[in-house]
Amino acid sequence: MMATTHAFVGLALASAYAAAGGEYATAAAAGALAGGVFPDVDLLAEHRKTLHFPEYYAVLGVLAVVVAAVATVPVTVGVAGFLVSAAVHSASDVFGGGTEARPWLAQDDRGVFLHTQGRWARPRRWVRYDGAPEDLAVAVAFAVPGWVAFDGWIREAVVAGVVVSVGYVLVRKRLPALEERYLQ
Repeated sequence: MMATTHAFVGLALASAYAAAGGEYATAAAAGALAGGVFPDVDLLAEHRKTLHFPEYYAVLGVLAVVVAAVATVPVTVGVAGFLVSAAVHSASDVFGGGTEARPWLAQDDRGVFLHTQGRWARPRRWVRYDGAPEDLAVAVAFAVPGWVAFDGWIREAVVAGVVVSVGYVLVRKRLPALEERYLQ
């Protein structure tokens, strides 16, 4: 799925915190947005393995939520948002396609690497590939709670993220050919 989809999922979680009257909702949102995007930095290395840690982020996320509940300050709430969002991102990539350049061909059985088991989880392909039309639908659906719950720069980030998502969906299938032509 697109990095923006993951960011919006994290923001939706932060929106629940905001709706519950969370005092540091902006910190939760900032952390969640960053945590939603962070695992995809491993596109520069081995995607869905190098920075995707579904098991470890989940454990750390639970611990961070406990710490934030006990010591509720912007930093602890932001870190909790980051780790929970990174955990959900890493785990949910299994619902997308494989890691190949053309995932719509469904030729790769690597969804996300499970570090504790030393193996790849098979992609489920509920969202066929990053940038598929259904990926955009998921992104927009999860963007709505963030747009409703927040204002200011967070709402602007939601609008910008939706615009980027639409653009990415429009060009996604052309990207592998451009990469082959200009980067190899």
